[in-house]
Amino acid sequence: MKQIRLVACAICVASLLPIGGTTAQAIQCLVAPTSQKHWTYRLIDERKCWYEGKAMISKSLLRWPPQAPAAQTNAGEVPIKILTVKPNNPLDAQALVPNVPDSFESRWRARAILD
Repeated sequence: MKQIRLVACAICVASLLPIGGTTAQAIQCLVAPTSQKHWTYRLIDERKCWYEGKAMISKSLLRWPPQAPAAQTNAGEVPIKILTVKPNNPLDAQALVPNVPDSFESRWRARAILD
């Protein structure tokens, strides 16, 4: 009787094990989903890594593709520079009062003087 239970238990455990012992392969991250299938993302290197499949797979299985070599620029080309503008301090703002004779401000002042 014990042997039958032991064999039945071993069969149950064996049926739960994957056949062939496949190893997990890394999934390549995409910047954005590419089709109407089910896509999920995880944050990898502070970027959204989109992949097709179930949610919450291990982050160790997700990889960004290797960087492509930078495109060679022509010798005469000047690289594009990005200008950054410092944000204005709102405390430095000054009110601008237009000198338009038909503005609300001028009509209001004229009304106040006449009354």
